[in-house]
Amino acid sequence: MKKLLIWVSVLGTLGLMGWGYYQAMYAAPTEATMGDVQRIFYYHVPNAMLAFLFFAISFVASIVYLATRRGRPSMAQAADAWALAGAEVGVVFCTVVLITGPLWGRPVWGIWWTWDARLTTTLVLWLIYVSYLLLRKFAAGPQMQTLAAVLAIFGAMDVPIVYMANRWWRTQHPAPVFGGGDDSGIKDPHMLAAFGWNVLAWACWGLLILAFRVYVERRQQRIQSEAADAALAAD
Repeated sequence: MKKLLIWVSVLGTLGLMGWGYYQAMYAAPTEATMGDVQRIFYYHVPNAMLAFLFFAISFVASIVYLATRRGRPSMAQAADAWALAGAEVGVVFCTVVLITGPLWGRPVWGIWWTWDARLTTTLVLWLIYVSYLLLRKFAAGPQMQTLAAVLAIFGAMDVPIVYMANRWWRTQHPAPVFGGGDDSGIKDPHMLAAFGWNVLAWACWGLLILAFRVYVERRQQRIQSEAADAALAAD
């Protein structure tokens, strides 16, 4: 039953991603000003939204870890697995954002990159969480998880700054598509549908990878715990 559920989830996610691609590339009309390059929007913006979501998962899980690491160690270890998985998936989505942004910006702005507030704060966010993953990979010792949790919480503080950057400051980055004023939003229903389907498709993909990584990390924790218990028994 569990294997069937996994296969249904995988096939359903692949189907949604295919449908989202069709919506973005064929169903949505060509934007009048930017032309076909605007279709990157259907990947760039959903990936940015979902990067925020997965960094938020890492943020909440890190708080839970710090709050429970002494009194409820089993809950703390589960939270640590969620924090790590959320950071990993968030970095993947944020990487896509940093790749698709310049691909969009070069033909529209005439430059690949500019150090404006939105782009710079996004790069800082990515660097913080890459540093988090490097810490998890190469550091050792009982304090590693605590230091990583603090770093994840610190990194999450940049998320609202990234979100508000093109509202607080004048930036090269376009004004907010949603919630940016009376003229913001997607007016064409086909464009809105393409955007919505891709948000759903990539969210399902991200949640699927998140669940897999949590499962793998929890299994690794159990193996390490059993090895430590065996070492203590041998002594």
